Amino acid sequence: MKRIILLVFSCIGLSLLSGCGYNSMQAAEEAVFAAWGDVEASYQRRADLIPNLVEVVKGYAKHEADTLTAVTEARAKVGSMQVSKDLVNNPQALEQFQQAQGQLSGALSRLMVVVERYPDLKANQNFMDLQNQLEGTENRINVARVRYNKTVQDFNTSIRSFPNSLTNSLLLHLTRKEPFKAEEGSKTAPKVKF
Repeated sequence: MKRIILLVFSCIGLSLLSGCGYNSMQAAEEAVFAAWGDVEASYQRRADLIPNLVEVVKGYAKHEADTLTAVTEARAKVGSMQVSKDLVNNPQALEQFQQAQGQLSGALSRLMVVVERYPDLKANQNFMDLQNQLEGTENRINVARVRYNKTVQDFNTSIRSFPNSLTNSLLLHLTRKEPFKAEEGSKTAPKVKF
């Protein structure tokens, strides 16, 4: 009789442990790190393309040095940031990373305005190829950010729902991850003038 009672309690204990969410929360956090790696890879691709794009534009727009300098400096600032998977645990560092990427995006936008002034440059096949690659990379960055935000949402939900929240507070002590947010000023549409 004692064996049966012990067996019943053991089965109940094992079933409770299997539903505590320990492994699922670990897997969810790893998914966040993997999604962050995709974001980093997309940004790195953009950073690698920019020097080539700048060199092609330099050949045509020698007197647009300010814009080219701004792009080069923004790219250097992004490249100098120490980025690791721990960045997702530090909201301030993530915000600094987003600001640096936003400055680079702004500098690239100004570069594209310069390009509009040079019809020969727009027809240059090397430039067109680089511009297409950069456009594709910007799309990849957006997709990676969306996937990262979805993964962060799943993770944050996982650590806050019962019984995972109990397991997390007692054993893991995992913290919420910060999603990407809209850049400052992105809520107003840009004005286009001809």
